[in-house]
Amino acid sequence: MFSEVLHFLINIIFSLFGIALIIRAWIYAIRLHPFNPYSQAVLRTTDWLVNPIRSVVGPGKRIDWPSLIACWLTALAFLLLSVLALSGQLPPVQSVLPILLTALLTMLKWTFNLILWITLIQAILSWVNPLAPVMPVLQTLTAPLLDPIRRILPNLGGLDLSPLVLLVLAQVAMMVLQQFTFSLFGV
Repeated sequence: MFSEVLHFLINIIFSLFGIALIIRAWIYAIRLHPFNPYSQAVLRTTDWLVNPIRSVVGPGKRIDWPSLIACWLTALAFLLLSVLALSGQLPPVQSVLPILLTALLTMLKWTFNLILWITLIQAILSWVNPLAPVMPVLQTLTAPLLDPIRRILPNLGGLDLSPLVLLVLAQVAMMVLQQFTFSLFGV
């Protein structure tokens, strides 16, 4: 029982921090203003890990490599601590390569989960309170994902089905990723 509670807490803490790192990379990619209060919260939460990596690896033009490396390291620590919490011992040395790849797949899972939740929150807020202060940030974050879908879908007047399509695509991607991870590693 204690190991399951510990694993649950590790999952929550590391997933939230990994998602914050993905948001940081996303903010960098879409060039969201750094003085936005939401951006500031993410930057302050993740600076302690990203800044030392940034001194070794610089960001690219559109990709914040230090944030992505920090996210991968977070996913790796999450997996190692999860194995330790559930089995009481670290994984054997021969399983290092699968764990390194699983950390990358965990990052992708967190990314699709983030896309799903941000899109869902934006869709609900657009019905309930379209003038909420967070709406411009959510629209800026989701626009690069929704705009290509909007160009493909037929114009239905005031009805925008692109968030629904994105929700379905993100969920399908998570299912495929889960199946791939399970078939590859049994995790």
